[in-house]
Amino acid sequence: MASRTPAMCTRLKQRAVIEFSTAENITPTEIYRRLQAVYGAEAVDRSTVNRWAIKSRNSEPCHLNISDKHRSGRPISASDDEYCSRVDNLIQSDHRITQQQIADALGISKERVGFIIQKLGYRKICARWVPRMLTEENKRQRKEACDLLERYRREGDECHFKIVTGDESWTRSLRL
Repeated sequence: MASRTPAMCTRLKQRAVIEFSTAENITPTEIYRRLQAVYGAEAVDRSTVNRWAIKSRNSEPCHLNISDKHRSGRPISASDDEYCSRVDNLIQSDHRITQQQIADALGISKERVGFIIQKLGYRKICARWVPRMLTEENKRQRKEACDLLERYRREGDECHFKIVTGDESWTRSLRL
């Protein structure tokens, strides 16, 4: 059997508590209240407690199989480090790439690509993937923009006439 996730182990423990408490004739409402007190936000919901309490009542004590049944389907392997780095490389090479294009290139689902993109900390802004954290260059550019705003507050509309724009071949003043 594959290794269990911490969430799965927590659910199995709660199923065992439900089975044991039902054998002691504790009501599902009281079982749910106790699970909430111990597990907090990780506690199963009320309907799950009811469902497992009914299963426990309908079986012999200590004979209820509380583990999950094996399900068919492809295991989630598309979130490993290899896929994460491949998605990151595709985004770095083309910031305008779509989730569907990434999914097609890697042969995984669009939903899994979305999960990996979120895990990598990207978000889509103006049809480009950008990191959620600002780089030092981003911070510097924002500071420069703030400096221009401060200059505008000091000098008013006159500062617009003193800005020089240009490219590699020419420079001109913006005097209108």
